[in-house]
Amino acid sequence: MPEQPINKKESRAGSVPLRQLRPSFSSRFKEFFIRHLQVFFYSLGLLSRSPFATLMTASALGIALALPAGLYVILERASQFSGDMNSINQVSLFLKKDTSEKTINEIKKQLQNFPEIVEVKYINRTAALQEFQENSGFGNALDALQDNPLPDLFIVYPSLTQHDPQQIEQLLIQLKKIPQVDLVQLDVQWLQRLYAIIHIGQRGVLIIASLLALATLLIVGNTIRLAIENRRSEIVVMKLIGATDSFIRRPFLYTGFWYGLLGSLIAILLVNISLVIISNPLAHLSSLYDDNLFSLGLMGIDISSSLLFFGCLLGLLGARIAVGKHLKDIEPK
Repeated sequence: MPEQPINKKESRAGSVPLRQLRPSFSSRFKEFFIRHLQVFFYSLGLLSRSPFATLMTASALGIALALPAGLYVILERASQFSGDMNSINQVSLFLKKDTSEKTINEIKKQLQNFPEIVEVKYINRTAALQEFQENSGFGNALDALQDNPLPDLFIVYPSLTQHDPQQIEQLLIQLKKIPQVDLVQLDVQWLQRLYAIIHIGQRGVLIIASLLALATLLIVGNTIRLAIENRRSEIVVMKLIGATDSFIRRPFLYTGFWYGLLGSLIAILLVNISLVIISNPLAHLSSLYDDNLFSLGLMGIDISSSLLFFGCLLGLLGARIAVGKHLKDIEPK
């Protein structure tokens, strides 16, 4: 029987439906999203089946995350215990007694042109003497003076970027070069001690955060390892029917994410409760100084968001390490 010639048009027409069977990018993305969404809630359902064990693990993570977060909050607001940082860094410039009013105005303009200075206050010698009489308790004795012994004074406030002691010292050197300035006064030693303490605290928080981050990874990793061992037979069956490692790995990764999220929420709750507990003693201490110097408040949105992000990241990373190590050991025989 002779072979029938192949109709190229029919062949091309018949190939069109085959091309149409290939899913589009949007449908593949939709399927990918739905699968991840299903595993997302499936992993949460697995954790909800054992709420006590889940709460215990999440609480351990929360305590590990709460300590560095609380120390960071206290360290960030440590400047409140000494008042405004600008008042700590204020520099006093005492002028020579024979300085004219015109020269004083020129010095003021010169100081305002300094990029390192954000504010300049001028106190004339008459106002300084009057303030001293009111606050010192020696008003009658000072009335006996024939001449005002106090000089004119400029108080300058460095910008917030000039809090480093070395930068402050450079600014003092420039201010001392002004001809009519008799004395430049700032307790640089106290400033150096203050920032040395702050730097030590920052290093300490970094070390503690690193150690507790490692502890978080170990807790999540050990929890995921136990979950893998409990589901060993199920994983073997899934591999026998052709399930890929990424498909098997996915629920465990989301489990680590949930542990990190729950641990972060517990950490935020613990830190805020601790801040509320110590707020009353701080308020009482602040009232003794007649000022709102000692105030912590609750965690800000930025710190809370960062804690949630790093908690979830540590949970995912710990789960990924555990799954990558222990899933390879499970192979069907």
